[in-house]
Amino acid sequence: MFALPAFIRDLRRMDTALWLALILFLLGGVTGWLGTGSIERLLAGQLEGLSKISGELRDSSHPQWSFFWFIFMNNSIKCVAVIYLGALFGVLPAVFLLINGAVIGYVIHLSLQQGQDLFELIVKGLLPHGIVEIPALLIACAIGLQFGREVIRQMSGTAGRPLSHLLRQTVTGAFWVVVLMFIAALIESTITFALLS
Repeated sequence: MFALPAFIRDLRRMDTALWLALILFLLGGVTGWLGTGSIERLLAGQLEGLSKISGELRDSSHPQWSFFWFIFMNNSIKCVAVIYLGALFGVLPAVFLLINGAVIGYVIHLSLQQGQDLFELIVKGLLPHGIVEIPALLIACAIGLQFGREVIRQMSGTAGRPLSHLLRQTVTGAFWVVVLMFIAALIESTITFALLS
């Protein structure tokens, strides 16, 4: 069930959902970049909350260990939740993609406006862990979107995959997304942490 070839096979079969996930994420990024008014206030609130948590983790007795566990648990729980909450017609994965894309777009635009080194932010702050974390996020949301589509097809009586196949796919997907999030958290709490310290 957890075999890597099965996971890769599943991903190949959901190429439409993966493309949709990428489009929604990029659309969120553009929205965050252009963010004004209520969107800007929402994103600023998100960043303020993250900044407060980050400060508490830095002040702990073992900052890197604290960062690792927070990042890993936070990202893994959210990604697994978004896979299964995708059963609600795929709405939550779509919203999750838009918000995450918007936060990244907003942070990059804000940093540019404040005269920060954009190269340093992207290469040191985002790229090391983002190269694993963002694809894992896109995969989790794509599985959630696919789950939502299949639920709609089942409810409408259109021919779809058997529910047992769908549940197997979500369990395999959730397992490998958690593995990827473990790797991303490890990179973020070591390499990214060291680069930005």
